[in-house]
Amino acid sequence: MKLLLAFMMMGSLLNAETSFTIGSDTLKGELTKAEEYQGFGCNGENRSPELHWNNAPKGTKSFAVTVFDPDAPTDHGWWHWIVVNIPASVTHLPQNASAAKQLPPGAVETKNDYGEAAFGGPCPPKGDKPHRYIFSVYALDTDRLDVTPGSTWAEVVPLIKKHTLAEASLMSYYGR
Repeated sequence: MKLLLAFMMMGSLLNAETSFTIGSDTLKGELTKAEEYQGFGCNGENRSPELHWNNAPKGTKSFAVTVFDPDAPTDHGWWHWIVVNIPASVTHLPQNASAAKQLPPGAVETKNDYGEAAFGGPCPPKGDKPHRYIFSVYALDTDRLDVTPGSTWAEVVPLIKKHTLAEASLMSYYGR
């Protein structure tokens, strides 16, 4: 089922001196089979999208990237990707960075809700309304979060929030 829904960009600024933004050359308003998960009844390519960001606030020491589906039929939504310890000098992740092992040195992918320390694309239940997928980058006030690939969202997300100087997000939709 082809969906044509609006692409929405959001930015939440905690530092008024900058306009911290996120963008993507591959993400549009609707996710595609390129991003769709492979498993759980889905047969996509499970490719993480290209992401880039600009104007991080002063004091940024590292970045974190997350992908979250607030519409998943769980009590906490669904975490599709969590990457932390991205050096402050990095402002871009190429398409398929997760599977192609093209993350910056020192970056750590932690467990998503599929139980994998990797990007896990969308795979909403068939027939559900289109789900929202929120791609966020966080400018952090620390060089490193003390986490491992085995760490879960429940351990990592509060650490990200605790150290956030600024957050920028964009949203795409997907339904099956």
